[in-house]
Order: sequence, then structure tokens, then C-alpha cells
Amino acid sequence: MPQEHWLLVDDDQAFTQVLVRSLARQGIEAKTAHDHASALAAVTEAGIKRCVLDLNLAGESGLQLLPELLKTKPELEVLVLTGYGSIATAVEAIRRGAVNYLCKPVTVQQLMRGFDPVESEPELRPAPPSVEEMEWEHIQRVLSEHDGNISATARALNMHRRTLQRKLQKHSRWR
Repeated sequence: MPQEHWLLVDDDQAFTQVLVRSLARQGIEAKTAHDHASALAAVTEAGIKRCVLDLNLAGESGLQLLPELLKTKPELEVLVLTGYGSIATAVEAIRRGAVNYLCKPVTVQQLMRGFDPVESEPELRPAPPSVEEMEWEHIQRVLSEHDGNISATARALNMHRRTLQRKLQKHSRWR
């Protein structure tokens, strides 16, 4: 019988299926959610103590979802996972309540160690990010500052709203 219960929030269903099986081999039962609404519904289930939250959920920001999850379940431990790590988003994730921030790809052992922030440091990418990654991180930071409001974010970025929407949609297809 599994000892721990985790919630995996990622829009990549193949990734979550593989992770669910890998965690099960470690005695961890994992539920999955693929968007904001299903994550908020799933986190209320009894027994869920830990959450692995992807930074990019089909163009929506995981950073925006993070405080909502913690408001719903304050004792929840949340580890933010991303394919595009940066110091700015790592700091913001920790500021919003995450226990750690890791960059994909990760092993199950890295995820498990990631929930013990005393023993592990955030594992940021050793190479500098590309221009596209830096742009994405900047867009995510400004989007977060405007609570996910696309119009306000586009104004702050001095960008047409539809251009911003295209960038968000395009980026969700990169993954």
C-alpha cells in the first residue's frame, strides 16, 4: 500500500503517466491534473501532501496556480518543475511558497530529494538560457505580475494582445 500521496500538475499527459508509474515503484501514489481547474479540484483529495507543479500549463503560468493551491491546502509541499529554468522564476516560485524548483529532465530520485530543501539546492541549468527562453521567462514574470491578465500584460510589454497570445500558444507547442 502506498505510503505517500502526490499530485502531479503538468499538461504533458505522457510525462505524467510515466512519472505516475515511476513513483508507484517507489511506493508513492500519484494523482494527475492537467490544468488549473483540475489541479484545484484534485488537491482537496484526502492524503495529498506533495505536489509537482509544471511552470507552463498549456500557456498558463504554474506560478499563478501555486498560491491558489497553497490557499486551498496550506500544508501542501509544492515543487515547481520547468523545462526552462531561470534564477528569476526560481526566486519567484520560492517567494510564492514552493519548497524547491527543478529543471526538466529529472529523475524520480531527484524529485524525491527535491522535497527536502535542506539537502538539495535548486538545480538550475548550467548553460545560459537562449534568447527565446529569456523572452518566455520575462513574459511569464510580467504575466504573473498582472495576475494572468493577457490584456494588461500585453500593455505592460508594449505588445499587441494577439501577438502575446500567439507567443503563449507557440511556446506551449515547443514542449
